[in-house]
Amino acid sequence: MHRRVIKLDFSFLCVAMLAIFACVPSARAQHLPKNVVPVHYSLTLAPDLKAATVTGDETLDVSLQQPTDAITLNAAEITFLQATITAQGSTQAASVTLDAAKEQATFHLAHALPAGSASIHILYTGILNSELRGFYLSKTARRNYAVTQFEPTDARRAFPSFDEPEFKATYSTHLIVDTGDTAISNTNIVHDVPGPVAGKHTITFATTPKMSTYLVAFLVGDFQCVSGESDGVPIRACATPDKVQMGRFAVQAAEFVLHYYDHYFGIKYPMPKLDMIAIPDFEAGAMENFGAITYRETDFLIDEKTAPLAAKKRVAIVVAHEMAHQWFGDMVTMQWWDNLWLNEGFATWMESKPVAAWHPEWKQPQDDALDLDSILNLDAGRVTRTIRAQADTPAQINEMFDGITYQKGGAVLAMVENYLGEETFRRGVHKYLLAHMYGNATAEDFWNAQTAVSHKPVNKIMQSFVALPGVPLLRFTAPVQGTTQVKQQRFFLSSGAQQPAQAQLWTIPVCFQSSRKPKCKLLDAAQQTLRIPAANLFFADAGDKGYYRTLYAPADNQAITDNIETALTPVERIGFAGNAWALMRSGHSSVADYMNLAARLKDDSNAAVVLNVAGALQAVGDRIASSDDRARLAAWVRAQFGPAYARQQALPPADSQEQRQLRATLFTVLGILGHDPQIIAEAQSLTQRYIHDPASIDPSMVRPAIALAAANGDAKLFAQLLALSQSSGNPEVQTTALFALARFHNPALLRRALDYATSGKVRNQDAVFFFVIALQDRDTRPVAWQYIQDHWDKVHAELTTMMGARLVTSTGGFCTEQKRAEVQGFFASHPVMAAERAGHIASDSIEECVQLRAAQQPNLHAWLVQQAAAAQ
Repeated sequence: MHRRVIKLDFSFLCVAMLAIFACVPSARAQHLPKNVVPVHYSLTLAPDLKAATVTGDETLDVSLQQPTDAITLNAAEITFLQATITAQGSTQAASVTLDAAKEQATFHLAHALPAGSASIHILYTGILNSELRGFYLSKTARRNYAVTQFEPTDARRAFPSFDEPEFKATYSTHLIVDTGDTAISNTNIVHDVPGPVAGKHTITFATTPKMSTYLVAFLVGDFQCVSGESDGVPIRACATPDKVQMGRFAVQAAEFVLHYYDHYFGIKYPMPKLDMIAIPDFEAGAMENFGAITYRETDFLIDEKTAPLAAKKRVAIVVAHEMAHQWFGDMVTMQWWDNLWLNEGFATWMESKPVAAWHPEWKQPQDDALDLDSILNLDAGRVTRTIRAQADTPAQINEMFDGITYQKGGAVLAMVENYLGEETFRRGVHKYLLAHMYGNATAEDFWNAQTAVSHKPVNKIMQSFVALPGVPLLRFTAPVQGTTQVKQQRFFLSSGAQQPAQAQLWTIPVCFQSSRKPKCKLLDAAQQTLRIPAANLFFADAGDKGYYRTLYAPADNQAITDNIETALTPVERIGFAGNAWALMRSGHSSVADYMNLAARLKDDSNAAVVLNVAGALQAVGDRIASSDDRARLAAWVRAQFGPAYARQQALPPADSQEQRQLRATLFTVLGILGHDPQIIAEAQSLTQRYIHDPASIDPSMVRPAIALAAANGDAKLFAQLLALSQSSGNPEVQTTALFALARFHNPALLRRALDYATSGKVRNQDAVFFFVIALQDRDTRPVAWQYIQDHWDKVHAELTTMMGARLVTSTGGFCTEQKRAEVQGFFASHPVMAAERAGHIASDSIEECVQLRAAQQPNLHAWLVQQAAAAQ
């Protein structure tokens, strides 16, 4: 599953709002007994899209490991009409008892069943809910659709099942739907016949391979599709009829990715077809159902003529992520949810490879470097968790879908691959997949395969990073006779954090810059001497793949800073600048040091490098600067970045994508941070042109211009954007206009936006993002927070399982002890489902900001005054 993250203008803002969770006391385990194992499901489902109900006829073949007179499986929101169990030619009626808290149903029999094969036959009814999980309704203005989202624990809402990843089985699905509708499921259609009653037809799908319940999918409606093909596999992109043509770009991406993965994994795509379906109401970004991947419309449907590069990248990355799961997650599945990172961390690491190969000009490695810097910051908080963590209840399992599982899991894999070499690592992946095809596996299975292939201690490296929370800090002494002394300890962003009572010790591949290719050495002690290769510069994170922070001797750090534009690659510059920002936050340096580094990077030719700096500068204004110093900071930004923007403006119109991205980034820096009146005026002009014709301006300028115009906008612009969000049939245009409503700094207009978000007129998949966006801006945060408190019932009604935690985490943007107590108190009396850990994240974020401001605000003030004096 691809997590849905609003991509804001600055990486810092995304960083601050990703959820990493603290460990919590264990809850009562809800695992099913292992005495009954499913073998095959035969499902006949008849959804009624008007009544929002479903009738089910299910035959479930099982294997009994021992004699039993009771069988327990999962069921939720299901009414049982009849249940019988047949074994050795004898059929018994079963009584059913329900445990709603555990979401389990138990079939009781008068006579015990012998060990061996048995068949359970169930007649039942259920609902098509509106909660974006299970078998649910998705609505457009024209009609309803019936769609599914089962991960992690919601197949039980559609059919009684052994709803745990370890219980793999095959599936035969039959859907009875209206004559004018079609249906999509995991495999291809093998029969389509009229009946069983007038106005209906029954669609039968081929039997699936063995798979987990959470990967089953069925969708019903008037979906239409555009088609493609790769390596003999038919590929379709499906959507509602009015948007189907916007799926063509996703088909192109999938065609390239499927061929790439066939070659990389050395195992052909395992299903007879690949369907990708855009759903109007969808909580996550996408879901990897085996052979029938589902997507949020904005992560799948684009108009190539008007879509910015960021939107194209997003579609390609999400397609690549979900397709990676077809091998790593679907064909081979983690045994239990505590190893979810095996699925999601791998897909996060893998997604970049085919995209980088498909469009090298997109500079995907630079985006990866931004993501690595983000997760290093997230994991360096006092509130974090281990990659593999306890997850027994549905609430605990839902909380596993966070930055630690996805980004940290992927980053650790990238570090190990960099240490072993791409081909060696690929062979380890192949060995692992081949050994567990259509089965389940654990983390140990994966790293043992890599260890066997590489003959290097991958097991020790990965064990340490999977089992230990947080980020290592590596302290390097100045090199002497080709060696350096290295000390490791846990790194915390907060200067007030205490080291754990028992020191943490990682096994870490440390890669040094070399006159030839980088050389990696293994650090596995608290203090160790490492031999370093000959190089023009002492730099201990060559390639920016290390999952650690670095602290050099002052002279070595200055040497890197002085040569940053010539001696480091763009990804290394991103990593070094991110490292400098993190060291400042942790108290190892002054904000003045970071500001001097930012000045060195202002003319960098890579948009991602400037974006990384911009995110930190935004944080300086939001979390360190006083009100008076914000004006001084804006003046400094204009003076530093204005000339770079002017040079970009002077370039001819037929410039490169990279130049357009850099221009848009500098435009954003000057407008949002510099409050440049000329940039604001330009943003307002561009926004008006876009409203009247979305194809009339450079796509890369759309979101920066609209965000800036909205922040300075009036009631007329608010009405225009609202109308555009309601009238556009293009998901990219629609959501750009919609979310801009949450960026208005005018308090009355912002309250209007929040009223609209909670009016029922905005899909609840989108409503919470109004609050997430507003809570991340220092100028709109107070209004948004007051609104939440004053209108909690309306806000709470919009929260879905995933979005509740997102909202709670977003309140961590405040920077006073008073607000910390206020946030804690409010959510203590107004609990949010599956968000207890998110509350700890918010509280810790506020506390860290209080300490940061106290430590660095005087330094920032002195530096800004000095800069202003020097400029006169």
